[in-house]
Amino acid sequence: MTRTVTGLFDSYDEAAAAVTELEAAGVPHQDISIVANNAENRWPDPKRTANEPSSGAAAGASVGAALGGGAGLLAGLGLLAIPGLGPVVAAGWLAATAVGAVAGGAAGGLVGSLTSAGVDPRHAEVYAEGVRRGGSIVTARVNDALAARAESILSGSGAVDPDVRGEAYRKSGWTRFDPNAAPFTVEEIERERTLY
Repeated sequence: MTRTVTGLFDSYDEAAAAVTELEAAGVPHQDISIVANNAENRWPDPKRTANEPSSGAAAGASVGAALGGGAGLLAGLGLLAIPGLGPVVAAGWLAATAVGAVAGGAAGGLVGSLTSAGVDPRHAEVYAEGVRRGGSIVTARVNDALAARAESILSGSGAVDPDVRGEAYRKSGWTRFDPNAAPFTVEEIERERTLY
């Protein structure tokens, strides 16, 4: 049986390390996804010229080589715009599902894609909000034999507890992920990171 394990990371570097460890543990890169906030323009659109204004994100622009990604998942990162999240870099099945849902007019986007994959709806809301606030999520589809190892890799790489983070968000007035909310600005992301 296949399970979905997911981790929210405050830094892209922790998320990328988790991806690398998951691949080393035997999880095929086609069964791993990463979605990382790109409001800080860490990964500029390689299709844009220096004089051209930023469009926020361009689907399918591969930035993996710029990140030093090898033949695994990180080599296929692309720039995207997802409602409520703003510009992100993403790769894998989850990113394709979320973008497909948005393009097809389906409700839910990232939250719907996560819950459809078996993620607890309360956690899916926190994961999407975490990306909106500058974080990164890593999701892997694994068989029962690899599930405990994959969960250990995510937590050992710095994944935050979604229940604890969700409670912190609620204390600030947040109730649920809103795909119509404005993405966090760079300044808001910097302030958010100082909280954790």
